Amino acid sequence: MSSRTTKRATTVTGLIITVLLLAGCAGERPPVKKVLVIGIDGVRPDVLAEVPTPAIDALISEGAFSGRVITQAQTISGPGWSSMLTGVWPEKHGVTSNNFTGNNYALYPDFLTRLELIDGEFSTFAVVDWAPLGSEASGGPLLSDTIDVKLDFDGDQLGYQEGDNRSVAAAVRFLEHQDPDAAFVYIGYPDVAAHDNGGRSQEYYQSIENADLHVGRLVAALRNRPTYEREDWLILVSTDHGHRDGGGHGGDSPEERTVFFLASGLSVTQGTLPRDVNIVDVAITALAHLGIAIDPTWHLDGRVSGLEAAN
Repeated sequence: MSSRTTKRATTVTGLIITVLLLAGCAGERPPVKKVLVIGIDGVRPDVLAEVPTPAIDALISEGAFSGRVITQAQTISGPGWSSMLTGVWPEKHGVTSNNFTGNNYALYPDFLTRLELIDGEFSTFAVVDWAPLGSEASGGPLLSDTIDVKLDFDGDQLGYQEGDNRSVAAAVRFLEHQDPDAAFVYIGYPDVAAHDNGGRSQEYYQSIENADLHVGRLVAALRNRPTYEREDWLILVSTDHGHRDGGGHGGDSPEERTVFFLASGLSVTQGTLPRDVNIVDVAITALAHLGIAIDPTWHLDGRVSGLEAAN
């Protein structure tokens, strides 16, 4: 074979390979969108900034963050978690204390339940260790039994450090080996540490460091998934209220009302979020990431925050 023939054959082979590669790229499916919401109870953003939190810092560096969110809910866990997970403020969801009796979750369900009501094919998961979030205690549950898998560890009986350990361990197993579309994981000990020792105590600082370790375990679980490279995970992290220096909450001081909002993932516009972002945006942002069009007749108070499509 002449050198010219050899060169022509090589060129044709190269063109065929290029065409095949382009055809393969054209046939690639977009990443499957999934969402993980991590709720850490009772975290002051100013203290969060002082504590070594490499896992949360890594999410912030890859995402969008605001540590100057002023919650409009009462600085109590019942109204705070209800607002975050339903996307509406207390005047709509009806929870104004840690007594959940009289809630309006039938009209304003948590975002996981709303997903199931829209399309039962969604795979949903939640794990908590504060009883009213997952059980009938105190007029709950906030998270309904419509959710596919709901685990409830009793932090009051186990202690919240152990409750968090078990909750996160269960979530890690589920995230690594199952295929949820949307998940919520609650971490409760920082709130207890502040109540027991104060919002400027070493115990409170250590509890936030421990919460960061839990966040790191959850992120690692996502990245250990065999399908991770074909998935687009949105990770949302927030808190329900802060704490006074001496511990405790429920008032209107900046230390109690200031919370944080973190969104991280492939679909997030990196940078600082606007000052008017709030905890009611968590549920709406999670729904939007999963392709759910927000129906105006739902009368939700939150908006999509942090996602590229919203900017």
